[in-house]
Amino acid sequence: MAKPKKTPRPKAETPKGFRDYFGAEVTQRTEMLRKIAAVYHRYGFDALESSGVETVEALGKFLPDVDRPNEGVFAWQEDADAEKPGDWLALRYDLTAPLARVYAQHQNDLPKPYRRYAMGPVWRNEKPGPGRFRQFYQCDADTVGAPSVAADAEICAMLADCLEEVGIPRGDYVIRVNNRKVLNGVLEVAGLAGDDKERERGIVLRAIDKLDRLGVEGVRALLGEGRKDESGDFTEGAGLSERHVDIIMNFVDTKRLVQDAAERDLVDAAKDDDGELVETISSELRYSEGLQRDGFEREDIGDFVNSQRLSFLAELVAESEVGMEGVDELEMIADLLAAGGYGPDRIVIDPSVVRGLGYYTGPVYEAELTFDIQDEKGRTRNFGSVAGGGRYDDLVKRFTGQEVPATGVSIGVDRLLAALQAKGRMASTQAGPVVVTVMDRDRMADYQKMVAELRQAGIRAEVYLGNPKNFGNQLKYADKRGSPVAVIEGGDEKERGVVQIKDLILGAQIAESATLEEWKDRPSQLEVPRGDLVAKVRDILAQHDLPDGGTAK
Repeated sequence: MAKPKKTPRPKAETPKGFRDYFGAEVTQRTEMLRKIAAVYHRYGFDALESSGVETVEALGKFLPDVDRPNEGVFAWQEDADAEKPGDWLALRYDLTAPLARVYAQHQNDLPKPYRRYAMGPVWRNEKPGPGRFRQFYQCDADTVGAPSVAADAEICAMLADCLEEVGIPRGDYVIRVNNRKVLNGVLEVAGLAGDDKERERGIVLRAIDKLDRLGVEGVRALLGEGRKDESGDFTEGAGLSERHVDIIMNFVDTKRLVQDAAERDLVDAAKDDDGELVETISSELRYSEGLQRDGFEREDIGDFVNSQRLSFLAELVAESEVGMEGVDELEMIADLLAAGGYGPDRIVIDPSVVRGLGYYTGPVYEAELTFDIQDEKGRTRNFGSVAGGGRYDDLVKRFTGQEVPATGVSIGVDRLLAALQAKGRMASTQAGPVVVTVMDRDRMADYQKMVAELRQAGIRAEVYLGNPKNFGNQLKYADKRGSPVAVIEGGDEKERGVVQIKDLILGAQIAESATLEEWKDRPSQLEVPRGDLVAKVRDILAQHDLPDGGTAK
């Protein structure tokens, strides 16, 4: 008789594209979410927590591939084997699509405009890669029902405040603003209006979105006949004429063209009668994006550059009504932000911002961190985008049949955390709890009383609950937990009314580098009266710049 096969043990591994988060990572994310939520709340937005599961029908056009509705998401069908199968359901792809459903479902009970923020994980069934996971956190804020671009300007200001609140100082970020109406105007002037040009428009949008990676010449090739990459693979282009390619490239390269012109104009304006550079520039020129000239430090020229970009764009789309509408909206956003103190040192007009999602209908914005980091191969690169959003006035129309204006932003929390860690502005480890060791099993009540006193004083603490037989293992446990302090009370200490308090951080420092004399002068273990337990532990935490909770600052 054959032996029954043993059921194989499951592999203890995370699914591909997912990961586990421990201790400090979870705490840091929670703290970041708290700070961002505080800014959103300060701006008058209300919290919303919607379902993590939506019907595929509700997600609709917000799915990554409309023609294959279950691609790109984790989807399943209810009662798939039944005679009458149920709905297709999917884990939410982002936090915007659920907002459309919530607003349409509850609009009679919601204030208008409706201002909400939402935070939580989203899931995408896409190919994972380095730093790219199938589950990640987003932190969104949206205003639904406000047609004025004042709502867009407010989102940009709020985004700047969020970045600074979590530890990204001015100078390390820039929020770049564009308008899809301007881009639509450029496409119209370039002969790409109409339903029969949908394919070409798609190629153009994807090409512009790759400007940072491919450069000006790479984008130009994709607008024309096509581009061959380094591996020899050929990507078919939009097939535009040279004149139409020039129109789009002038739009794409507006930033450089205007900045070069501004540099020439400002240098000319800063020359004396003999043509020599003088040492001052008009105080009206208040910001620079890194522009440097011979004889000058980095001068503030952003207001000038912004106005020049708007003038350049107006000339480019002068023949397009929708394009001019977009330029006017950008000018209004810049004026509103300047009035609130958000100048071009933080928020700039940048026509190269496209945003990949098709439902944006007006202003679009992207927050980019401007500092350099070392990638996994040791190469220096710019950190890049950590947030983005824009106006999508067709958000609720799918449900109600009526256009409802909306605008919002999504912050990539995991990328922000990675940025702070890359700059050394966030500790990679977290201090553990104070550990009360167990010297006598029969006196567990005494140890529980100690830990209760510490907790009631707001100090993170725990009693060792493993096998107390080997005291060395208790200290090893405290070390592995990253504990700053261990409390020891044996029978002798109990009789004398004292406790031993071991400063584990100081002990590690002494063991690593101190001489015998220094060790004697700086003892890492102290004996204090039992009644001074809480005060002494708090004192040690303060010496190591740790709050009572034991979390590294």
